[in-house]
Amino acid sequence: MQSNVDFKQLVEAVGDAIVVSGADGAITLWNPAAERMFGHSESEALGQSLDLIVPQRQQQRHWDGYHKTMATGITRYGSDVLRVPAVHKDGHMLSIAFTVALLHSADRKVSAIVAVIRDESARFTQERELKKRLTDLESRVAGSAALAEADAAKRPA
Repeated sequence: MQSNVDFKQLVEAVGDAIVVSGADGAITLWNPAAERMFGHSESEALGQSLDLIVPQRQQQRHWDGYHKTMATGITRYGSDVLRVPAVHKDGHMLSIAFTVALLHSADRKVSAIVAVIRDESARFTQERELKKRLTDLESRVAGSAALAEADAAKRPA
């Protein structure tokens, strides 16, 4: 593919975090949006394990999937969005959504995984609050319906 696009500038300019990790799971690319999202500078993140942002309770599942993808070259998250928790440098939890792309070496083996990540914490919080309000309203409606039925049963026919 021929292009006049400056890919370094593109990676640095996009609003979504772009994180690339090698076969061993060490971070090899960490763009400015990743710095803003996760709180770690590029120098703090490069060479570190993805455990830097994966919550401890999710790490075993993460690494099982990561190593399977590296071994098979197959991921179901290339076009599907994966929504998972992540950890900010200061310890607070984030709700992130991301897709992945596999990079291949000359011998067609997977050499790296690229994640394009968006922070959906605000949307997740809003959605959770809306679901709570909906549940509250449904129970109020159900309570009102039960009262109406009880009143109707008391009336002479």
